[in-house]
Order: sequence, then structure tokens, then C-alpha cells
Amino acid sequence: MTSRFPTQPFRFGVQLSNAASGAEWTEQARKVESLGYDIATMPDHFGDQLAPVPALQAILDATTTLKVSALVFDNDYRHPVVLAKELATMDVLSNGRVEVGLGAGWMISDYEQAGMQYDRPGVRIDRFLEGLHIIKSAMSPDPFSFEGEHYKITDYNGFPKPVGGKCPPVIIGGGGERVLKIAAREADIVGVNGSLHAGVIGPDAISTMTGEVIAEKVAIVADAAEAAGRLDHIEMNIRAFFVSVTDDRSGQVTGMASLIGVEEQMIENSPFALIGSRSKIAEDIVARREQYGFSYVIVGPDELEVFAPIVAELAGK
Repeated sequence: MTSRFPTQPFRFGVQLSNAASGAEWTEQARKVESLGYDIATMPDHFGDQLAPVPALQAILDATTTLKVSALVFDNDYRHPVVLAKELATMDVLSNGRVEVGLGAGWMISDYEQAGMQYDRPGVRIDRFLEGLHIIKSAMSPDPFSFEGEHYKITDYNGFPKPVGGKCPPVIIGGGGERVLKIAAREADIVGVNGSLHAGVIGPDAISTMTGEVIAEKVAIVADAAEAAGRLDHIEMNIRAFFVSVTDDRSGQVTGMASLIGVEEQMIENSPFALIGSRSKIAEDIVARREQYGFSYVIVGPDELEVFAPIVAELAGK
């Protein structure tokens, strides 16, 4: 299979979440920038992590070129007018280094701990779609009104306006067909995930991270983007969860498969796995851009330094 998406230059990000102090957080941000990564991202959950809006702003303040994004903001946790204002402010204060990551929410433990209603997926996705429209409208040049099933906005003119007077690049990640189609129509960056319908990352979610399943999900995005005339405007993203730079690829694959309870072949073929020597991982990244279109790759903080030579070799190519 060859990707139907035009070849985009590689760029790389690091998913951060926590630090013991402000000094450690900003030092981490500066290291991400100095090692050639394009962007620092954060999850948006209520557990053991810093709050993304102030933490991302701290990253922007500590750096000069590094972009930031949530991966991704849960639409249910903030009113879209509030989030639009926060993100536009961050974009202005950083001279345009913000990307807008938005999703419908999926982690059931967040909702249970906070006493928030965990609506069925269709309702959460409907609300997210309205929220996305409101955020884009609030960042547009003109006042707007909107009345949907979940939100009502009246004669609102968002302030400040982002750099350039329009919404920064939007990233939408998803594993289900409906969200992937929405992302193809509405997003600048599409993150392809496993399916998270159960609200947890367990065996069911991991089983949807195979190469075959991801090829099907990529095809859904490509079909919807082509129908909307947007195939040339989308950057494809993946967050690599299983990463190990090692000369013992076989041993690492065996150990990782055993740890998470899957067949070794699943790890061997999963686009979410980057395991092997630097040259092997670089080859796999290039091959997966050719096969799936993935040009924007995010790794975790534990891989920050060991993955940096691969970033240096491939970024921008």
C-alpha cells in the first residue's frame, strides 16, 4: 500500500506531562527545543500531570521556536469560548507557536473522579463538533452567533485574534470512523489512534493498533479528505507508544509483546512501535510515511535524548 497523501516533510514532537518544579519544567522545554524537536505536546487529564494551559504557556515563555499543543484538549472540560480565548492569547504571546488540539473526550476515569457525566460517544462527538465550530469562529475576524443542541453563542467577537487573524493549525486525533471523517473535513493535522470506545487503554484498544487496522483507518481519512477536496491540505500524525532505540530489536519486541500481552507480530507491524537501532527506526519512519502518510511523529519524554539523533537525521526531509 502506498499513501494517497502528498509527501510532507518530517517533523517530530515530544509528549510531556509533569515535572517536580518550574525550573525542571522549563529546563525540559529548552532541551526539547535544543535537540531539534518542532513541538511539545501535553495530554489533558485530571491525574498525575500539570494543567496544560499554564504549563504550555510556560514552555512558550522558556523557548523561542518550539511550538506547543495539547494532545488533545477534551472539549467537555472547558467551554469552547473560554478555550478559544486562552489559546488565542497563547498564540499572540508566543508570536504564533500554538496548534489547537481538540477531541471529544474518552478517559472515563476523568469523568468519574470529577463527577462529570460521561455521555455516550455520539453525544460527546456532537458536542465536540459544535465546540470546534465555536473555537474556529471565535478566532475568525468577525463577530458570530451560533445556536446548537449544546451551546448558544450570541454576537460574540473573540479577542484577542491569533497571529495572522485566523485559527492556528487544528489537530484532531481519533480512532473511530466518525471522528476520523470529521478530522479529514475539519483538521489541518489528523492523528490516527487506536479505538478508545471503552474509555480505557486496555487489550481492546491495543488490538486496534495493528498495521492492518491502522491502514483501514488511514483509508477512511483519505477517502473523506478526497471527497472534501482536502487531500493535499492534511498532515498525518501518529503518537508512537512503543519506542526503544536498541541493537537488540528482537529481544525488545519479545519483551514488549509479553509485557502488554500481545503477539510479537503485532509489535513488529504496528505503526505505534519504533524499535531497533537508529538506522532501523529511521528506515521504518520513512517507510511508514510512504505507506500511511505519517510525517509528524510524537514520542514520549523517556525517549527525548536517545531519539534526538533520528530527529536530526530526518527533520525537514
